[in-house]
Amino acid sequence: MLNEALRLIRVFHDMKQNEVADKLGISKSYLSEIEKGHKEPSLELLRKYETAFDIPTSSIMFFSENLGKSPAREKARNFVASKIINMMKFIEERSERSNVD
Repeated sequence: MLNEALRLIRVFHDMKQNEVADKLGISKSYLSEIEKGHKEPSLELLRKYETAFDIPTSSIMFFSENLGKSPAREKARNFVASKIINMMKFIEERSERSNVD
């Protein structure tokens, strides 16, 4: 999701790819490949984003890690996980009862 975070930073600043590429000192095609997820940005490039947009690299990483996590999605995941755990406990209890007989 790092590629999406970098794309969203550009969009938030209302900049075109060629403007950001110039600001970062890279080619527009390289930036395009990164934003599409075809290439991974280097730490050096992330530091250029940090300087250019005044966003700490750690914040960019945190933002990218949490992009795909929506509250509804997390709530659904927790609900399903609790049901699976309950089902496994039920199976365990049945298994223990049948081993006693």
